[in-house]
Amino acid sequence: MMSYLFKSARLGFRIWEESDIEKMALINADAVAMEFLPSTRTLRETKAFINKMQKMYAEKGYCYFAVDLLEDNSFIGFIGLAEQTYKADFTPCIDVGWRLAKKYWDKGYATEGAKKCLKYGFDELGLSEIFAVAPVINNRSINVMKKIGMVKVKEFIHPQLIDNERLRDCVLYKSSGN
Repeated sequence: MMSYLFKSARLGFRIWEESDIEKMALINADAVAMEFLPSTRTLRETKAFINKMQKMYAEKGYCYFAVDLLEDNSFIGFIGLAEQTYKADFTPCIDVGWRLAKKYWDKGYATEGAKKCLKYGFDELGLSEIFAVAPVINNRSINVMKKIGMVKVKEFIHPQLIDNERLRDCVLYKSSGN
């Protein structure tokens, strides 16, 4: 039986395990799942990401959580909260983010999970605001942001994507709790 930090109707949120590395690496190597990121990620980069998330959770009580489908305990990707410290006029901040295997798209999991993570951030962690960022061309993620009640703050050029003409124009959304 899997041990979850918290659950939504269909999803279980947990800390990362060694067994998640290869499963997450498959998602990170999928060009479709990574369409709105500068590149796919290697197994080594995925391992470093998971280590960073484990450390963030140990230090702060949140991270981009490993997420399972409760009906069969299958790993579907990540949804959660992370500290962003790149240079921008709204950082450092906490953002909500997600990356799911393509076969789990269009089923409402990102929306359900992000909504639950906002609730966790506000109710359990006492955060006063949570942000979300996406390239302006990423309509799928922007739709999730809208569905979970976030409000558009502005468009900006992402400092980490400044040399990527396709992805550098981003939107910033914000939620200030209920």
